Amino acid sequence: MCEVKRRLVVVEEEFLGLQARVEEVREGNFALKREYDALLKRHHEMDETFRQEKVRGTELLEDMIQRKRLAAVNMNSKNEKRVRAREVTLQRELETAAKKKVNIDVGFVSGLSTKTTSQKGESAEKPEKCHGRLFRSASATSPRILDSIKELFEKKRRGNSVCSPEEDIYAPVGICLAARVPSKALHVLDAHELGINAVRFSSSSNLLATGGTDRVIKLWDVSAGMLHHRVSLDGSNEGITSIEFDPTGTRILAASYDKSALFWRVDDSAPKFTLTGHSRKVTAAKFKFSLRQVVTGSADRSVKIWDLHRAACIQTIEVLSYCSDVVCSEYFIISGHYDRKIRFWDSRAASCMQEVPLQGKVTSLDLCSDHRQLLSCSRDECLQVVDLRMSNSRRVFRADGFKCGCDSTKAIFSPDGNYLVAGSADGAVYIWNVNSGNLETCLPGMHRYGTFDTPVLSTPPSTRSPGRFLGSTLSVWIKAVVQCCGVISEEDVQAS
Repeated sequence: MCEVKRRLVVVEEEFLGLQARVEEVREGNFALKREYDALLKRHHEMDETFRQEKVRGTELLEDMIQRKRLAAVNMNSKNEKRVRAREVTLQRELETAAKKKVNIDVGFVSGLSTKTTSQKGESAEKPEKCHGRLFRSASATSPRILDSIKELFEKKRRGNSVCSPEEDIYAPVGICLAARVPSKALHVLDAHELGINAVRFSSSSNLLATGGTDRVIKLWDVSAGMLHHRVSLDGSNEGITSIEFDPTGTRILAASYDKSALFWRVDDSAPKFTLTGHSRKVTAAKFKFSLRQVVTGSADRSVKIWDLHRAACIQTIEVLSYCSDVVCSEYFIISGHYDRKIRFWDSRAASCMQEVPLQGKVTSLDLCSDHRQLLSCSRDECLQVVDLRMSNSRRVFRADGFKCGCDSTKAIFSPDGNYLVAGSADGAVYIWNVNSGNLETCLPGMHRYGTFDTPVLSTPPSTRSPGRFLGSTLSVWIKAVVQCCGVISEEDVQAS
């Protein structure tokens, strides 16, 4: 009996142990079930999120395709309008030429006929000569027809050339005798939908070009200190980094973030051609002295020379550093770089003639109107002027409060070369006197943004007659809005 009781106690203990284990397993199962349910719920949520994002991605792709399609349709429409306009113009010219009467000198023809009869054998051997004379006589009073034929053969000879021989020569431009220091902004306007990266006046100061992140270059007529929109130049796939007018003011060259430079005529909104070949953004594009060539600098550490007649690169200069800006003279190219050096290149041999070291990254370069002085702006918060006749002679310009806000800050000479102008990170415009080396004035609060991405300050090389006191300054600040103004107009000067 005792043995049975002892075994019963043992069995009861085992039973209790098994019950405890069953409870533990049950609790473990409950915990796993709760975790499973949580994971399943999270899976459903993530699956739903994935589905929504997939739908959103499809909608964005369709929207992008639709926008591209609309942009293509818009561009095709513009091209068709331009083609139709050219056809109408050509038709009118042909009709005008057809209505023109051609007068032939009868006396000359009679004399020519008599001479031809007396020299029958010679004229039989050389009929082309007589026909040539008759043609010249007939067209002597119709220069338009002759010019049209000449233009046709000239166009065929040039092939894809974008420049006529007349455009390869500098047109005479006026000289600014003196510039006055501005004191106020004459005009403020919202010019672009997005940030503005570049501004430039034409040689006559009556036309202003602005370009920025919205991929568009806008041309503005400057009249009485006011800006009036003339036309928008399309064609760039990304933002504009630099703008340059040729000396005649009829052609525009622009650099772009899309690794190319573009060429327009001011009377045509579509680019005449696009220069491609750089592997990174093009930071600067400038006309060379002859106008038949242009120079581009890029973040891909190269400087390229392009032939406008062929719209092709004819020379590539490999550099060891990011090129931030370039300027061109008659026989050499000057480039500024992030390795704190300014390099002088012989454009005929593509060799570096000289290097000028600075204390900071070079953000911009500018040549004085007489091409005797070079201005550089760098990240060490100073401007330097190098005398190109004595390249080791340098003057440094600083000011309390002036800060070079970014790697593309611009500084320029005034039209007469007596002042330096630069924009600061605090939103002010600083003006130095080149002759004295002192800060002439600081124009605070000219712009609503003290910190900005790309400040651009540009001064037009104004065309002025003797006896007038002229100069104008345009400052543009960049971050979605242009605040700008040509600070001196002709009316302002005459009133003074």
